[in-house]
Amino acid sequence: MADLKAVKTLIFDYDGTLHDSRAIYIPAFKRAYDFLVDHQQAPPKDWSDEEITQWLGYSKQEMWQLFMPDLEEDYQRRASAIIGDTMQAKLLNNEAKLYPGALETLGYLKDKGYTLLFLSNCSIDYMEHHSERFNLEQYFSKLFCTELFKFKKTKKEIVKIVKQDYPAEFVVIGDRFQDIEVAELDGIHSIGCSYGFGKKDELKRSDILIDDISELRTIL
Repeated sequence: MADLKAVKTLIFDYDGTLHDSRAIYIPAFKRAYDFLVDHQQAPPKDWSDEEITQWLGYSKQEMWQLFMPDLEEDYQRRASAIIGDTMQAKLLNNEAKLYPGALETLGYLKDKGYTLLFLSNCSIDYMEHHSERFNLEQYFSKLFCTELFKFKKTKKEIVKIVKQDYPAEFVVIGDRFQDIEVAELDGIHSIGCSYGFGKKDELKRSDILIDDISELRTIL
């Protein structure tokens, strides 16, 4: 196990790490796909949950480029709006769920004196709405998302920019390869979340693997 005694700042991914996105993302994706089928932009398909959640962790631009790169921009925009609007409606309807023990773990780590940072491949609206719903600002010193950088920088590039403002050393905690590659930077360790949406190979380079967010209380 990696020696994390010198760690002072924790960088948290959100979807698949703190937020179990399945409850709001799966129905939103299906609704958007049905829209594309209805407009003859995609063939009918019975999607499995695992097929849908593979897109969690990507920005919406990356998702569409990988998923349907030839889809006309107008349909991409309209389908994205359906996903976003549906997820927002479900959040407002209290259907969004954090993993059990997530907030308690954040509170524990903050009380231990760690600096907590939020970093997600999401939009500003998504970040702010979830922050308001779950009162995330009481735990995190700062919330970052890729839209703040116009979706043009990876998580690794963002951390390289902002890490000078926070105490070293760092550990990044997440469920996808975009999180684990942040630890390629000097002074940054990684904790992979096996319960999230990444495939096993995405986390093989992490320093530590956890099966439950609450395990951080015994590691840090």
